[in-house]
Amino acid sequence: MSLVETPASRNQGTKPESAEQKPVRDLATRFRSSLQQLLAFGSLIVLVIFFGAINSRFLVPSNLSDILLSTVVIGLLALGATFVIITGGIDLSVGTGMSLCSVMTGVVLTYLGLPLWAGVIGGILMGAVIGAVNGFLISFLKIPPFIATLATMLVAQGMALVVSGTKPIYFTSTEGFANLALGKPIPGLVVPNAVFIFFAVAVLAGLVMSKTLLGRYTFSIGSNEEATALSGINVRNWKLWIYTAAGAFTGLAGVIIAARLNSAQPGQGMGYELQAIAAVVIGGTSLAGGKGSIVGTVIGALIMSVLTNGLRIISVPQEWQNVAIGVVILVAVYLDMLRRKETAK
Repeated sequence: MSLVETPASRNQGTKPESAEQKPVRDLATRFRSSLQQLLAFGSLIVLVIFFGAINSRFLVPSNLSDILLSTVVIGLLALGATFVIITGGIDLSVGTGMSLCSVMTGVVLTYLGLPLWAGVIGGILMGAVIGAVNGFLISFLKIPPFIATLATMLVAQGMALVVSGTKPIYFTSTEGFANLALGKPIPGLVVPNAVFIFFAVAVLAGLVMSKTLLGRYTFSIGSNEEATALSGINVRNWKLWIYTAAGAFTGLAGVIIAARLNSAQPGQGMGYELQAIAAVVIGGTSLAGGKGSIVGTVIGALIMSVLTNGLRIISVPQEWQNVAIGVVILVAVYLDMLRRKETAK
């Protein structure tokens, strides 16, 4: 049995695929994936042109830099969520988990007085621990991902408040921490460090997805977990590693948002998980698992940031911004359903 099966071959008693048919199917799959990314990129261009035509301030370099900077946190969370969603899972804990990672960075740097590198590593490791807990609950205890990560979301939210004493932790005495996100690596360029960090991490995530066993098994588990297990792969262990890796992205997002604000805000993370999931789905990753790309996720994160910034710059009230984002999420999920139906034919 192939490690990657189409929904049709799983759910119906179809004949085994011939050697001649497989290359044709793979080519069609790659074409559909590329087409979805092109459509997402086209939507991004249309949004930029639309908001730029309505308000000339939208296209000024400083605002475009703000859009890129606002993409970083959502984008980092979405990169981790891409791995999880491709397996057919979900992670609702990334928002509050990010807040807990920010707080732990504050504890290491402010309370313990350790060097900057220790704070960065501490925040990332805290994210990896949260991901490992999620992976253990889902893989070994067989708790559904929605319930497991919902519980972890609440635990992380509570722990962030407990550890911080319900108060923000400020990094005013930590020299150079804010520059981690807001520093300019190239004189005269308005693009801050955080943007370069995000795109570098996105490239790394793309390489992991396409060139390593972790990426290969991520797709295999999402396509057909049972067949993957029958082929001799330890699915439980690999899912644990996948969720742990996704948690590391959450930890890095926590470090970056703390550096951007120069403070750790323990109650800030709620709602980020929905934007991250929306970015992943907009980018073409299927909620059913087995299909997705890092490039699509980056485009999806940019679309979310452009939409939010554009609505704000044309003075749309916050409540209507939430309505617009909710509609975008519904449309993205509905289009994913249509894609799955088309693939199943």
